[in-house]
Amino acid sequence: MALKQVSSNKCFEGYQKVFEHDSAELKCRMKFGIYLPPKAETGKCPVLYWLSGLTCTEQNFITKAGFQQAAAEHGLIVVAPDTSPRGCNIEGEDESWDFGTGAGFYVDATEDPWKTNYRMYSYIKDELPKLINANFPTDPERMSVFGHSMGGHGALILALKNPGKYKSVSAFAPICNPIQCQWGKKALGGYLGPDASKWEAYDATQLVKSYSGSHLDILIDQGKDDQFLSAGQLLPDNFIAACTERKIPVVFRLQQASASAGYDHSYFFIASFINDHIKHHAKYLNA
Repeated sequence: MALKQVSSNKCFEGYQKVFEHDSAELKCRMKFGIYLPPKAETGKCPVLYWLSGLTCTEQNFITKAGFQQAAAEHGLIVVAPDTSPRGCNIEGEDESWDFGTGAGFYVDATEDPWKTNYRMYSYIKDELPKLINANFPTDPERMSVFGHSMGGHGALILALKNPGKYKSVSAFAPICNPIQCQWGKKALGGYLGPDASKWEAYDATQLVKSYSGSHLDILIDQGKDDQFLSAGQLLPDNFIAACTERKIPVVFRLQQASASAGYDHSYFFIASFINDHIKHHAKYLNA
Protein backbone atom coordinates (compact mmCIF):
# COMPACT_ATOMS: atom_id res chain seq x y z
CA MET A 1 0.00 0.00 0.00
CA ALA A 2 2.52 2.56 -1.17
CA LEU A 3 1.52 6.20 -0.89
CA LYS A 4 2.41 8.80 -3.50
CA GLN A 5 2.31 12.45 -2.47
CA VAL A 6 0.35 14.56 -4.95
CA SER A 7 0.61 17.95 -3.22
CA SER A 8 1.77 19.61 0.00
CA ASN A 9 0.99 23.11 1.26
CA LYS A 10 2.09 24.76 4.49
CA CYS A 11 -1.03 25.80 6.37
CA PHE A 12 -1.36 27.19 9.93
CA GLU A 13 2.07 25.81 10.82
CA GLY A 14 0.99 22.35 9.69
CA TYR A 15 0.62 20.82 6.22
CA GLN A 16 -2.34 20.21 3.97
CA LYS A 17 -1.34 17.28 1.77
CA VAL A 18 -2.95 15.07 -0.84
CA PHE A 19 -1.85 11.48 -1.46
CA GLU A 20 -2.87 8.73 -3.85
CA HIS A 21 -2.66 4.97 -3.49
CA ASP A 22 -3.89 1.75 -5.04
CA SER A 23 -6.94 0.58 -3.09
CA ALA A 24 -7.30 -3.16 -2.57
CA GLU A 25 -10.93 -2.70 -1.55
CA LEU A 26 -11.97 -0.50 -4.50
CA LYS A 27 -9.53 -1.90 -7.06
CA CYS A 28 -8.56 1.52 -8.41
CA ARG A 29 -6.31 4.52 -7.66
CA MET A 30 -7.72 6.63 -4.84
CA LYS A 31 -6.82 10.06 -3.48
CA PHE A 32 -7.31 11.52 -0.04
CA GLY A 33 -6.52 14.84 1.58
CA ILE A 34 -4.79 14.86 4.97
CA TYR A 35 -4.13 17.81 7.24
CA LEU A 36 -1.18 17.29 9.58
CA PRO A 37 -1.28 19.81 12.45
CA PRO A 38 1.99 21.22 13.88
CA LYS A 39 1.64 18.80 16.81
CA ALA A 40 2.09 15.86 14.39
CA GLU A 41 5.77 16.77 14.04
CA THR A 42 6.46 15.91 17.69
CA GLY A 43 3.80 13.41 18.75
CA LYS A 44 0.84 11.20 17.91
CA CYS A 45 -2.46 12.88 17.13
CA PRO A 46 -6.08 11.73 17.00
CA VAL A 47 -7.68 11.44 13.56
CA LEU A 48 -10.92 12.99 12.37
CA TYR A 49 -12.38 11.56 9.13
CA TRP A 50 -14.46 13.83 6.90
CA LEU A 51 -16.86 12.32 4.36
CA SER A 52 -17.97 14.59 1.52
CA GLY A 53 -21.26 14.69 -0.37
CA LEU A 54 -22.50 13.93 -3.87
CA THR A 55 -20.24 14.98 -6.80
CA CYS A 56 -17.32 15.86 -4.48
CA THR A 57 -13.71 14.70 -4.61
CA GLU A 58 -11.08 14.97 -1.87
CA GLN A 59 -10.62 18.61 -2.92
CA ASN A 60 -13.93 20.23 -1.92
CA PHE A 61 -13.51 20.03 1.83
CA ILE A 62 -9.81 20.87 1.98
CA THR A 63 -10.18 23.97 -0.21
CA LYS A 64 -13.59 25.32 0.87
CA ALA A 65 -14.37 24.42 4.49
CA GLY A 66 -11.64 26.42 6.25
CA PHE A 67 -11.16 23.81 8.98
CA GLN A 68 -7.34 23.88 9.10
CA GLN A 69 -6.88 26.61 11.71
CA ALA A 70 -9.14 24.88 14.24
CA ALA A 71 -7.54 21.50 13.47
CA ALA A 72 -4.10 23.04 14.08
CA GLU A 73 -5.20 24.54 17.40
CA HIS A 74 -6.73 21.28 18.66
CA GLY A 75 -3.94 19.06 17.30
CA LEU A 76 -6.16 16.93 15.07
CA ILE A 77 -5.16 15.08 11.91
CA VAL A 78 -8.05 15.47 9.45
CA VAL A 79 -8.47 12.99 6.59
CA ALA A 80 -10.78 13.69 3.64
CA PRO A 81 -11.12 10.79 1.18
CA ASP A 82 -12.76 10.83 -2.23
CA THR A 83 -16.46 9.93 -2.40
CA SER A 84 -16.35 7.00 -4.80
CA PRO A 85 -14.06 4.86 -6.92
CA ARG A 86 -12.87 6.60 -10.10
CA GLY A 87 -12.29 5.42 -13.66
CA CYS A 88 -13.45 1.84 -13.19
CA ASN A 89 -14.89 1.72 -16.72
CA ILE A 90 -18.22 0.46 -15.46
CA GLU A 91 -21.00 1.01 -17.96
CA GLY A 92 -23.21 3.86 -16.73
CA GLU A 93 -20.85 5.10 -14.00
CA ASP A 94 -20.83 8.65 -15.38
CA GLU A 95 -24.44 8.87 -16.53
CA SER A 96 -25.91 10.73 -13.56
CA TRP A 97 -24.59 13.03 -10.83
CA ASP A 98 -26.30 11.18 -7.97
CA PHE A 99 -25.25 7.62 -8.81
CA GLY A 100 -21.92 6.06 -9.82
CA THR A 101 -18.85 8.32 -9.99
CA GLY A 102 -18.85 10.82 -7.12
CA ALA A 103 -21.78 9.05 -5.47
CA GLY A 104 -20.49 5.97 -3.66
CA PHE A 105 -22.98 6.50 -0.81
CA TYR A 106 -20.60 4.79 1.66
CA VAL A 107 -22.10 1.34 1.11
CA ASP A 108 -20.65 -1.99 0.01
CA ALA A 109 -22.47 -2.76 -3.24
CA THR A 110 -23.84 -6.27 -3.71
CA GLU A 111 -25.17 -5.87 -7.26
CA ASP A 112 -23.43 -6.24 -10.61
CA PRO A 113 -21.66 -4.35 -12.10
CA TRP A 114 -20.96 -2.26 -8.96
CA LYS A 115 -20.00 -4.85 -6.36
CA THR A 116 -16.36 -5.25 -7.43
CA ASN A 117 -15.40 -1.59 -6.97
CA TYR A 118 -18.14 0.19 -5.04
CA ARG A 119 -17.11 -0.82 -1.53
CA MET A 120 -16.80 2.60 0.08
CA TYR A 121 -18.13 1.41 3.44
CA SER A 122 -15.31 -1.10 3.92
CA TYR A 123 -12.79 1.33 2.43
CA ILE A 124 -13.63 4.03 4.98
CA LYS A 125 -14.10 1.64 7.91
CA ASP A 126 -11.07 -0.59 7.42
CA GLU A 127 -8.66 0.05 4.57
CA LEU A 128 -8.22 3.81 4.90
CA PRO A 129 -7.64 3.90 8.70
CA LYS A 130 -5.07 1.08 8.38
CA LEU A 131 -3.29 3.05 5.68
CA ILE A 132 -3.37 6.30 7.69
CA ASN A 133 -2.22 4.62 10.91
CA ALA A 134 0.66 2.89 9.11
CA ASN A 135 1.99 6.06 7.46
CA PHE A 136 1.26 8.98 9.78
CA PRO A 137 1.77 9.81 13.49
CA THR A 138 -1.72 8.82 14.63
CA ASP A 139 -3.18 7.46 17.83
CA PRO A 140 -5.24 4.57 16.38
CA GLU A 141 -7.41 4.45 19.51
CA ARG A 142 -8.67 7.98 18.98
CA MET A 143 -10.73 8.56 15.85
CA SER A 144 -13.96 10.33 15.00
CA VAL A 145 -16.05 10.90 11.90
CA PHE A 146 -18.12 13.70 10.36
CA GLY A 147 -19.47 14.65 6.97
CA HIS A 148 -21.90 16.56 4.75
CA SER A 149 -25.08 15.44 2.98
CA MET A 150 -24.31 11.98 1.51
CA GLY A 151 -21.18 12.10 3.69
CA GLY A 152 -23.25 13.04 6.73
CA HIS A 153 -25.22 9.86 6.03
CA GLY A 154 -21.90 8.01 5.82
CA ALA A 155 -20.66 9.42 9.13
CA LEU A 156 -23.87 8.54 10.99
CA ILE A 157 -24.06 4.96 9.71
CA LEU A 158 -20.36 4.31 10.42
CA ALA A 159 -20.77 5.48 14.02
CA LEU A 160 -24.03 3.58 14.54
CA LYS A 161 -22.84 0.33 12.91
CA ASN A 162 -19.52 0.28 14.81
CA PRO A 163 -20.18 1.16 18.47
CA GLY A 164 -17.04 2.34 20.23
CA LYS A 165 -14.95 2.66 17.06
CA TYR A 166 -15.49 6.42 16.81
CA LYS A 167 -15.25 8.75 19.81
CA SER A 168 -17.76 11.19 18.35
CA VAL A 169 -19.83 11.91 15.25
CA SER A 170 -21.29 15.01 13.64
CA ALA A 171 -22.89 16.00 10.36
CA PHE A 172 -23.91 18.92 8.19
CA ALA A 173 -27.28 18.47 6.45
CA PRO A 174 -27.05 14.65 6.44
CA ILE A 175 -29.27 12.36 4.38
CA CYS A 176 -30.86 10.93 7.52
CA ASN A 177 -33.37 8.44 6.17
CA PRO A 178 -32.25 7.33 2.69
CA ILE A 179 -34.77 4.49 2.38
CA GLN A 180 -37.47 7.20 2.32
CA CYS A 181 -35.95 9.73 -0.13
CA GLN A 182 -35.30 9.77 -3.87
CA TRP A 183 -31.50 9.99 -3.62
CA GLY A 184 -31.45 7.02 -1.27
CA LYS A 185 -33.90 4.88 -3.20
CA LYS A 186 -31.92 5.39 -6.41
CA ALA A 187 -28.50 4.71 -4.84
CA LEU A 188 -29.45 1.90 -2.48
CA GLY A 189 -31.60 0.23 -5.12
CA GLY A 190 -28.77 0.42 -7.65
CA TYR A 191 -26.00 -0.76 -5.33
CA LEU A 192 -27.91 -3.21 -3.12
CA GLY A 193 -30.74 -4.44 -5.34
CA PRO A 194 -34.54 -4.10 -5.22
CA ASP A 195 -35.08 -5.73 -1.80
CA ALA A 196 -35.65 -2.64 0.36
CA SER A 197 -35.13 -4.59 3.60
CA LYS A 198 -31.41 -4.80 2.70
CA TRP A 199 -31.24 -1.00 2.49
CA GLU A 200 -32.02 -0.61 6.20
CA ALA A 201 -28.46 -1.63 7.15
CA TYR A 202 -27.31 1.69 5.67
CA ASP A 203 -30.04 3.97 7.00
CA ALA A 204 -29.21 6.03 10.11
CA THR A 205 -32.86 6.37 11.16
CA GLN A 206 -33.31 2.59 11.01
CA LEU A 207 -29.95 1.86 12.69
CA VAL A 208 -30.62 4.17 15.62
CA LYS A 209 -33.78 2.22 16.47
CA SER A 210 -31.69 -0.82 17.42
CA TYR A 211 -28.53 0.94 18.61
CA SER A 212 -27.39 -0.37 21.98
CA GLY A 213 -23.71 0.53 21.89
CA SER A 214 -21.54 2.94 23.84
CA HIS A 215 -22.62 6.51 24.52
CA LEU A 216 -22.74 8.54 21.32
CA ASP A 217 -23.00 12.32 21.32
CA ILE A 218 -24.35 13.42 17.93
CA LEU A 219 -24.16 16.99 16.60
CA ILE A 220 -26.11 17.95 13.47
CA ASP A 221 -26.25 21.35 11.78
CA GLN A 222 -28.91 21.95 9.16
CA GLY A 223 -29.42 25.11 7.10
CA LYS A 224 -32.98 26.43 7.23
CA ASP A 225 -33.01 27.41 3.55
CA ASP A 226 -31.43 24.19 2.30
CA GLN A 227 -33.15 23.37 -0.99
CA PHE A 228 -32.73 19.65 -0.35
CA LEU A 229 -34.36 19.91 3.07
CA SER A 230 -37.52 21.38 1.53
CA ALA A 231 -37.34 18.78 -1.28
CA GLY A 232 -37.59 15.97 1.28
CA GLN A 233 -34.16 14.47 0.57
CA LEU A 234 -32.67 14.89 4.07
CA LEU A 235 -35.53 14.05 6.50
CA PRO A 236 -33.79 14.99 9.78
CA ASP A 237 -37.08 14.95 11.71
CA ASN A 238 -37.35 11.19 11.22
CA PHE A 239 -33.86 10.68 12.66
CA ILE A 240 -34.45 12.99 15.62
CA ALA A 241 -37.71 11.21 16.45
CA ALA A 242 -35.91 7.84 16.40
CA CYS A 243 -33.10 9.20 18.61
CA THR A 244 -35.58 10.68 21.08
CA GLU A 245 -37.42 7.38 21.33
CA ARG A 246 -34.15 5.54 22.06
CA LYS A 247 -32.93 8.30 24.42
CA ILE A 248 -29.82 8.82 22.27
CA PRO A 249 -28.55 12.40 22.71
CA VAL A 250 -28.57 14.43 19.53
CA VAL A 251 -27.98 18.17 19.29
CA PHE A 252 -29.84 19.37 16.19
CA ARG A 253 -29.35 23.01 15.19
CA LEU A 254 -31.52 24.53 12.48
CA GLN A 255 -29.39 27.43 11.32
CA GLN A 256 -30.88 30.64 10.00
CA ALA A 257 -28.96 33.87 9.65
CA SER A 258 -31.93 36.17 10.17
CA ALA A 259 -35.66 36.31 9.74
CA SER A 260 -35.10 36.95 6.04
CA ALA A 261 -32.69 34.19 5.06
CA GLY A 262 -31.29 30.93 6.34
CA TYR A 263 -28.23 28.87 5.43
CA ASP A 264 -28.28 26.62 2.37
CA HIS A 265 -26.63 23.30 1.44
CA SER A 266 -23.31 24.79 0.31
CA TYR A 267 -19.77 24.98 1.68
CA PHE A 268 -20.53 28.56 2.79
CA PHE A 269 -22.84 26.95 5.36
CA ILE A 270 -20.20 24.37 6.33
CA ALA A 271 -17.50 27.03 6.71
CA SER A 272 -19.81 29.02 9.00
CA PHE A 273 -20.01 26.25 11.61
CA ILE A 274 -16.97 24.05 10.99
CA ASN A 275 -15.16 25.37 14.07
CA ASP A 276 -18.03 24.21 16.30
CA HIS A 277 -17.72 20.72 14.82
CA ILE A 278 -13.94 20.57 15.24
CA LYS A 279 -14.42 21.66 18.87
CA HIS A 280 -17.14 19.01 19.36
CA HIS A 281 -14.76 16.28 18.21
CA ALA A 282 -11.72 17.67 20.04
CA LYS A 283 -13.65 17.41 23.32
CA TYR A 284 -13.81 13.62 22.89
CA LEU A 285 -10.60 13.01 20.95
CA ASN A 286 -8.44 14.96 23.41
CA ALA A 287 -10.23 13.76 26.54
